[in-house]
Formats: sequence, C-alpha cells, structure tokens
Amino acid sequence: MPSAEQTSWVILAGGQASRMGGDDKGLVTLAGKAMIEHVIDTLSPQTNKIAINANRNQDSYSQYGDVFGDKLQGYQGPIGGMHAAILHLNDAEWIGFVPCDCPQLPSDLVTRMAAACDADTDIVVAHDGEHIQPVVTLLHRRILPKLEAFLANGDRKIILLYRQCNMLTVDFSDQPNAFVNLNTPAELQQFGQTK
Repeated sequence: MPSAEQTSWVILAGGQASRMGGDDKGLVTLAGKAMIEHVIDTLSPQTNKIAINANRNQDSYSQYGDVFGDKLQGYQGPIGGMHAAILHLNDAEWIGFVPCDCPQLPSDLVTRMAAACDADTDIVVAHDGEHIQPVVTLLHRRILPKLEAFLANGDRKIILLYRQCNMLTVDFSDQPNAFVNLNTPAELQQFGQTK
C-alpha cells in the first residue's frame, strides 16, 4: 500500500457550475475566502503534493498551485479531470481527488485513504456511512487504459468505471458531514450562516 507521502492530490474545479449560476464554484466566497482555500487549508497539512484541475479562470487558480485543464473537449465532469490528472501527473503512481466545493473534508483523509489500499487495489472511494462519495477517491494510474476505453465508449458516470476496477470503500461514517458539498448560491448562503 502507498504511504500518504507517496500520493498526489488533485482538487477538481473543472466543471461548469451551472447550479451555482455559472460562477466558478472554487472561487466563490465562503466565510471570507474562496471555497478552494477551505479545501487547500484542510489538504495542505496532509500532503505537499496538491494540483488543481480547472478549465476556467486558470490564472486565478494558479495562485494556489499547479493548474491543468482537461485533455478532452467539452466539460466531461469529474472523469475528465481524473483522466487529465493521470496524464499531467505522469510521475505519480497514486493520485487522489477531492471536489472544490467540499469545505469540511476530513483532516485525516489522506492517511485513511492511503492506508485502505493494498497491492491489488485500483481505486478507494470515501463512504460517509450512507452513500459512496465518488469524487473523493484515490486511484492507481494503472486504470488509465480502462478509463480511456470507458471514455471512448461514451460513458461519463464514474461509478460505472469503478465497478470495472478493483474498488474498495473507506468508511468515514464517523464524519458524515465531511462531504457536504455546496452546489447552489442558497446552499452556500445557508452553510455560511452556520459556520
């Protein structure tokens, strides 16, 4: 299994954010700072290997670290960011992913995800006790051929890809609110009022 230090992490900020009124979710303000800063604040004590997948506002994101866009055309969703990350981080064996709109991620996410892997694991995915969290994942780059075949077939629903791989889930039921994601201005406002 990889150590936490042997993993690289990518914040997925590549979507269209249609439910956020078109505003770039990672850059909207929550409690006085960009939402992606909340994610970075949680991840950076856990790993020094953080990159950002963004298809818009790359100059704004570049103040936070290494930024790269999708290789595929036309907003393919998280799977497009995962594909781009494997190609961009070509020296990384294990690559983890988190969305830019989850401001309460676990402070032990990296160690728990890495510890769940064994020699045969392709992907580990966070589980909040009720639901799988398909965008909070750690995968081995060996899935690239399966991923490219999956994309060539026109599929985009990542959980269908996971089912083709040796997937394990990681239990985070002790932190069920860690994966709250903010998709709309109303959710953002409501969450901000409770912070």
